[in-house]
Amino acid sequence: MRIDTDFLLIGSGIGGLTFALKVADHGTVAIVTKKTDQESNTNYAQGGIAAVVSAKDSFQSHIEDTIVAGAGLCRRKVVEEVVRRGPECIQQLMAWGTHFSEKESGDPSLALGREGGHSHARIVHSSDLTGAEVERSLLEQIKNHPNIRLFPHHQAVDLIVNEDRRCLGAHVYNPETGQVRLFSARVTLLATGGCGHVYRHTTNPEIATGDGVAMAFRAGAPVANLEFMQFHPTALYAPEARSFLISEAVRGFGALLLTLSGDRFMKRYHPSWELAPRDVVARAIDHEMKLSGEPYVLLDLTSLNADKVKTRFPNIYKRCLEYRIDITAEPIRVVPAAHYMCGGVKTDMDGRTPITGLFASGEVACTGLHGANRLASNSLLEALVTSARAAAAAIQEIKTSPPTPKKMPPWDKGGSVNEEEWVLISHDRLEIQRLMWDYVGIVRSNRRLDLAQKRIGLISEGIEDFYRATAVTAGSVELRNLALVARLIIRSALRRKESRGLHFNTDYPERDDRRWRRDTILGRSTKL
Repeated sequence: MRIDTDFLLIGSGIGGLTFALKVADHGTVAIVTKKTDQESNTNYAQGGIAAVVSAKDSFQSHIEDTIVAGAGLCRRKVVEEVVRRGPECIQQLMAWGTHFSEKESGDPSLALGREGGHSHARIVHSSDLTGAEVERSLLEQIKNHPNIRLFPHHQAVDLIVNEDRRCLGAHVYNPETGQVRLFSARVTLLATGGCGHVYRHTTNPEIATGDGVAMAFRAGAPVANLEFMQFHPTALYAPEARSFLISEAVRGFGALLLTLSGDRFMKRYHPSWELAPRDVVARAIDHEMKLSGEPYVLLDLTSLNADKVKTRFPNIYKRCLEYRIDITAEPIRVVPAAHYMCGGVKTDMDGRTPITGLFASGEVACTGLHGANRLASNSLLEALVTSARAAAAAIQEIKTSPPTPKKMPPWDKGGSVNEEEWVLISHDRLEIQRLMWDYVGIVRSNRRLDLAQKRIGLISEGIEDFYRATAVTAGSVELRNLALVARLIIRSALRRKESRGLHFNTDYPERDDRRWRRDTILGRSTKL
């Protein structure tokens, strides 16, 4: 069965939903999302949205903070555009029904938090569940629009690109029926989020398997800067549970980082101590853990007012209690975890890729905003601004683009499900995650990267053989994408012969602006 639409959105985070609302009055919209409509990195975002909404703050300050964090690789024009449009994005969200936290004592002004790398308090938030509140309000608008259709529990398998390098839509798998459907579209937007599940420890939801990057690369779109994976310094250490983010806003609120012996170690690594940029904090924690042999460090709020902690971080307080940790009375055990992909599908400021009709927005895209290290809470802001610009460009695109052909490439992948073989090959997912964590993590070396490249190559060959020989399943699609994204990350890391931002190689410990102040771009000719 074929679905025809004007705009096809793959993913349902803040980028995709914003784009949908902006274009829906100009054509039909189909939103394909792998899980439930609220399962996304947006929904997991605790901290907030960085925006200049205080008279004490300035655009210039936010711009410079972003560029400093990006370690020389930010595109200044992109940074200026995203930062200057921050206030109008906040107003748009409020008009769509998003409720942000306000100051105490009846003050109608927005409460503003401060996070690492920011020189001012500028984080607009909704307690510690900002992403969930934003997505709630956007979904309410989406469900009330007659031009938008939502397809939950559908998984895009591959993009359809013709010989003229125009994207015509995608083949999409429905696990509930076992069928692959053709979604034809005049404009396709990738808003698939990140790839945290390439790593063993991640704060991302289970759907974050790098699908957009993998599909775009297979279709011939270039990807950039995938070596810059941001590891959040503080995820809850609870071996019995999936990693749970302890927001950077907790340190902005006054929490201290301590070794198990009580040493406030950040004083040795950065003059801003706990408010240092994330890459500095993550490497510091990693180093302290290796020195001590302990599997975690401590994040301590016990010296702060307990009632204020519960009010500011109700979700974190509740979740930690589930693991028998009262954060107002005892320190939180924390460990770094893969959190945010600063690279992605290379786009311009409007989200365009070199493939006509294909756009990308949010974490899946590399616009040049983040450079080598994302400044805290800039991610939701980028998704809002880029999606708004992409929507404006896409509306113009369909005015001149030809209708999708009546005859489209059919889904021709055969094979049958072999349960016995699937049980064997499903172990490859865990092997990829362990390999990436051990060899391509916070601190890297040439030897580790070479070993990882060889082992991932062998694993990927087996996965491709299995994929071609069997019927498509949700697990096989994700596994194939994870393996490809892992290879792309390793290849990018091997190319960059320096240490910069989130990429730290012990064989090249210094930053080299003369030779490496440029993007790492992988395209169709790249040999993996």
